[in-house]
Amino acid sequence: MARRLEGRVAIVTGASSGMGKVTAFQLAREGASVVLAARREEEGEQAAREIRDQGGNAKFIRTDVSIWADVNAMVEFTLREFDALHCAFNNAGLSARGTDQWLDVTEEQWDQMIGINLKGVWLCIRHEVEAMIEAGGGSIVNNSSLFGMRGGGSAPYTASKHGVIGLSKSAAVSFARQKVRVNAVAPGIIMTPIMEARLADNPEMAGQAGAFIPNGEIGGSEAIAETVTWLLSDESAYITGECISVDGGVMAQLFPPRP
Repeated sequence: MARRLEGRVAIVTGASSGMGKVTAFQLAREGASVVLAARREEEGEQAAREIRDQGGNAKFIRTDVSIWADVNAMVEFTLREFDALHCAFNNAGLSARGTDQWLDVTEEQWDQMIGINLKGVWLCIRHEVEAMIEAGGGSIVNNSSLFGMRGGGSAPYTASKHGVIGLSKSAAVSFARQKVRVNAVAPGIIMTPIMEARLADNPEMAGQAGAFIPNGEIGGSEAIAETVTWLLSDESAYITGECISVDGGVMAQLFPPRP
């Protein structure tokens, strides 16, 4: 069977762990040359080495997506190493932890959250699109959240994730004629290192989460990776400007079950 991303070049931000890392491995298995970008250099370099050890093609560059010069350098590095850019998963972001009390959120927390979760996605699209147009087209997937589609306790997180969906739709319309597609995914409750830490602190949360999810299970990062891979591939060639919930049915229910 032909690999879906054979010969393509992809960027994955926030690729040192969690959904970003798992997706980077998946894209490499599907034939893409992958640039892993993250702030944590040691973990990012290790992930890239693991991909190469498995026969894939991967490079790492330290990147803070909230900084214009870093994002520009990320794309220039990609073009220098692999000569083109066709795909991107803009995944880097902060979680809502510590910002769920409206009246306790500081200006510094707000600026940091918006700077990484929203401005960071804008900067990535801004620089990636130019390279994709040069390559004749491409596909971008941005990582939002269910809190980008419904209200949540964290003001900066919810605002930033709503903004990611709006940015995705704006870019999709703006660059469709240049053959660049832009979509988003909205992960539900996913077993990432952050979630694992939360469950370790509160083991009862696993049962509560399972009761809240219609299919009864916390999702794995592989579910996000598979959805992103499909959106980046030609199999979704007529889809742009959409946000796909990957949540085990959470968004489909009118009322969550009672505890």
